Amino acid sequence: MLISHAVRHHALHVTLHRDLDVTNRAAAALQIQALVQAHRPTRVVVAVPTAEPTPATLSALARAHRMCASLGIPLALSGASARTRRLLDVTGE
Repeated sequence: MLISHAVRHHALHVTLHRDLDVTNRAAAALQIQALVQAHRPTRVVVAVPTAEPTPATLSALARAHRMCASLGIPLALSGASARTRRLLDVTGE
């Protein structure tokens, strides 16, 4: 299982259980997209497995961030370093 999720108080909380690689980054991004479309949350919080995610994880997060931004939904990262949050231009949780 790549991700799990919960919806609390209109917020979608997604947990990445491990860093992604090129073989599973697209699947994770599509799962996040499907969850956002299904639940229509007011915000999305993604918990990353490490403070400094792999490039593939960053790629999936960037894709999720662009999708959320296009829908007007703020995205925050939990467990990420300040550097990672700056790279993606998101807030921390």
